[in-house]
Parts: sequence; C-alpha cells; structure tokens
Amino acid sequence: MSNKTVAELLIERLIQWDVDTIFSLPGDGINGIYEVLRIHEEHIRVVQVRHEEAAAFAACAYAKYSGRLGVCLSTSGPGGVHLLNGLYDAKFDGQPVLAITGHTFHDLIGTHYQQDLDLDKLFMDVAAYNERIMGPSHVHNVVDEAIKTALSQRTVVHINIPKDIQEWKLNGHQSTANPAHSANIYKLSRPIPAVVDLDAAAALINGGNRVVILVGRGALDAREEVLQLAATTQGVVIKALLGKAVIPDDSPYTTGGIGLLGTAPSHDAMQECDTLIMVGTSFPYMEFYPKQNVRTVQIDIDPTRIGLRHAVEVGLTGDCRETLRALLKLIDPKKDTHFLEKSQNCMKQWNNFLQAQTSRMDKPLKPQVVVGKLNALIDSNCIVCTDTGTVTVWAARHILIRDQMQFSASGTLASMANGLPYAVGAAMANPGRQIICLCGDGGFSMLMCELATIAKYKLPVKIIILKNNSLGMIKWEQIALEGNPEYGIDLHPIDFALFAKACEVPAFTLDDPEQAGTIIAQAINMPGPALIEAVIDPYEPPMPGHINSAQMWHFAEAMIRGEKDRWDILKTVVENKVRRIF
Repeated sequence: MSNKTVAELLIERLIQWDVDTIFSLPGDGINGIYEVLRIHEEHIRVVQVRHEEAAAFAACAYAKYSGRLGVCLSTSGPGGVHLLNGLYDAKFDGQPVLAITGHTFHDLIGTHYQQDLDLDKLFMDVAAYNERIMGPSHVHNVVDEAIKTALSQRTVVHINIPKDIQEWKLNGHQSTANPAHSANIYKLSRPIPAVVDLDAAAALINGGNRVVILVGRGALDAREEVLQLAATTQGVVIKALLGKAVIPDDSPYTTGGIGLLGTAPSHDAMQECDTLIMVGTSFPYMEFYPKQNVRTVQIDIDPTRIGLRHAVEVGLTGDCRETLRALLKLIDPKKDTHFLEKSQNCMKQWNNFLQAQTSRMDKPLKPQVVVGKLNALIDSNCIVCTDTGTVTVWAARHILIRDQMQFSASGTLASMANGLPYAVGAAMANPGRQIICLCGDGGFSMLMCELATIAKYKLPVKIIILKNNSLGMIKWEQIALEGNPEYGIDLHPIDFALFAKACEVPAFTLDDPEQAGTIIAQAINMPGPALIEAVIDPYEPPMPGHINSAQMWHFAEAMIRGEKDRWDILKTVVENKVRRIF
C-alpha cells in the first residue's frame, strides 16, 4: 500500500464500494486516473460517452434504474462544467451520484493556467458533499464520506483531484494515528414515524370518506403497500410522473397521472376528495392540488418536504414502505365504494378516449398512434426512458405500466436531452432487459452523438423519435399559457434515420399510420439497437386532461394575435374535441 498513488487508492476504494461502472470522457486532467482504470478494467468498466453532460445523465439513470450509486468522471475545466446539467437532474430527482473531476497542477491553481477553473466552487450548489483531495492519506476518508453522503441523502457528491496529485504516492505516511479509521460501510436506514404520529394519521384517514392517494418516486418500492392502502380505504391512487411505475396502470384503484400530463379522472378525483394521502412525493404543480379544504397526511423520508406544496395536517417522516406497513395496521377498512366507483367509471371513458386516439388512421401520423402501438409491443419488464417535451405527454398517457416495468424522465429539472443518455445508463445497469427510449426531435438532436455510444457498446436500446420539426412543448406553452403566437420554435429538419445508419444503427422512417405496428414490431424484435424516425403531425396539441378558462382564453388570444398556423391548429383542436365527445 505504501507505493500506491492517489489514483490507485481512489479506484481501488471505489471497487471496494462495489462500483463497477463509470461514465466518462477522457482528458489530460484525469490521465492519471485513466491509467489506473486501464489496469483495473476487469473490475470496473469505463463507458465512454461523447459529451460529459451525457455522462452525468447516464449516471443519474444508472442510479434510477438500479438503485445503486451512479458515477461519472470528467477532466478539468470545461469537462467539469459539462457535467452540471446531468448532476442537477440527479439532485432534483433525489438520485445518488458521485462526480469525480480533475484539475490543473496544484501549484498552478489560481494563476490563470489553462483550464484553471475552480470546480469546487462551481459545484457548491449541486453537491451535498464537495471536496478536493489533497494527498494520498486523504483519499479513503474523502471517498468514504462522499459515497455515504450520496447514498444516505440520495443526492450528488463531488470529488476533485489536481492532475499532479493523482500521481503522488503514499510512501507509508499517514496523517492520523489510525490509518484505517474510515470504513467502506453503508447500512440502509428505513426509519418509521413515532407511534403518536401514526395514530394521528390513522384517525384522520379513518374519518374520511373520499380518499385520494398521491404517490411519487419515494413509493416505487412500496407497490404492495400502496395497493393495500387503496383497497383498505377504497381510495383512488393518482401517480406523479416519477411515480408512474408505483402500481400497474390496469389496477382498478388508479386513475393514472396528474397535472398537464395527467388524466381528467385524476383531476376530478383530486378536486372531489375529502382526504389526501401523499406518499413519497412533493409534486410541484400546486394548482393541481385540491382547491377546497382537504385533510391531508404526507409521508416522506425528508422532513423538509412535509407541507412543502400543500397544507398538511399530519406529517409522517420515514421510509414510505415501512411507514405504510405500520400505518395499515391502524386503518379501519371502508365499505363505501361510491367515490372509487365514480372514478373507475370516469377512467373507463378516459381509456376509451385514449384507445380512440391510438387507433386513428388519418394523416399526418398522430403521435398517440406511435406510442400506443409501441405500448402494445414492449416487454412487461422493459425499462422506458422518455425525454422532455410533448413526447413526455404521450409517454405518460399511452405507455401503460404493467408487471415489473420501470419508467422515468427528467422529473423536477425537466431537462431536454436526457432521453438518450438515460437509455445508456439503463442498459448498462440492466444487461439483457429491453430498453425503450422515447425522444422528441428537439431533445434528441441536443445529444444525438450518444447514438454512437449505443452503437459502440451494442446496447439493446430501441429509440423512437417523434419528429415534428419544432420545439413542440414550447410552442404550446407560448400559445396556451402565455397567449402569444409561436415564435422561435421551428427546427431545421434532420434525417435521423440517415444519421442512425451513419452510426451503424438500423433505422426506419415511419409516416403512415397503417404501417406503424409493423415497423415498430420489426424494430423492437431486432437484436441490438434500432431507431425509428416517426414523422408526426406538428399541429397535434398535447392538451391537458383538464382545460381551465385561463388556458382557453390564452389559446384564443394567440389565435387572434396572429398565430401563423392558426387554421391548422384550430382544425386539429376541433377534430379532437369532437372525437372526445363522440
């Protein structure tokens, strides 16, 4: 051990922490680390990405889809800067990610040397633990503290190592009397609330008649408990986007999503309930919470999230699964099923509407048709990664969770370009599983170079691009939320199928609804990666499940003020309204 370098001590400690995957792009600021990674390639693999932002996104997805620590590595200066967006995605969605960055020579820091960018300061906001390694005896302490912080707080941590320090050797010197005082040990904590709080929550729930259970990512490992709670209370389960996979979409207890991406039955149930149970969620859009006074219980492992979005009468700080198990023992079974049955009837109508949307054979090709056909063909344990934009709406509504499927997106950050690197991270974390990546053309084109990463590692990722040559979500936000005509949202067309073939990825172009099922099935059943460029109707609006008067007025205002495609948009909206009624 006395002759080991800082880089050796770092990588070997990561291996002792069972880290086996690092997403990275090499650079001279981390050459010392890369040499050690080369020597230890049988124990830890380096997934070479084409952009450091993708490395951070992939590390976040690795954590989301495996429950393990995600790790990304970048060089000094611009390499570290590029990590930031993906790291904020991990921070906002509560994922444990370790970022390791290089720096210039230690004695040139602060002297305007090349790439002399103080990443410690840059990462102060994004990283809960943020430390520069100062020598060989510092390595284990910092690595252990960083990883424990990331896992326990489900957040981002950062370690920075100057270039020359990576080569320094221990030489038997320790700065402390006990060289083994730091341990690579972490034990998962599943705390439960105090008995008095559980009793208060149970009394509140037992006094309610119309119960809604709003679930988020914190409840992903509590499926059976959520279903038992719904059955006991005759309650309706509504799913925030990151909680989409908490329970299957064919459960009689769920009305699906909430918010602009959600369903009309969920909106109605939320506004009609008298009791709200929030489980592992701090769903950010406050306008979708109940408008009337509703008695509310919130369960969250983070006490700072209790009462963050909505007035809460009883807060339960603890692990969602264990807290629900303790709470269920105290809840009296309800016999009144009227509220649940009303929601179920509304959900039947909503599902009929969605089925009609996915069965449309008119042209141009509708995005609902593409995602609906895809949904019917994917495996029951597949992993779905969706990018941000109108594609998120279609994925949220038409991808139906069943069995052991996993689903995620860039949730609270809602960043574009996450889809493709998410698929890389998901595939590396889950070899052998089917990976589905849904992108819009705007998000895909931001980091489309990562298709080469997928090709290089022959990852079994099926990419579906909904191509409308516009920044669709921004377009509809300008029109419906601001009352402005669209501006600056047109995209220059790219032949994504041709690009995929240049990356040696089999590709298909889809523009005929009659061919949708055949082409999607052909791509899905191919070994390795495949890409479908689906050319869709640019005027198809991602209308929310519930349209309020302000949105209607803003929409009308944008049409009056000169929306250039107003006649095509109005025609599509009217057609959709008629289809929904009849």
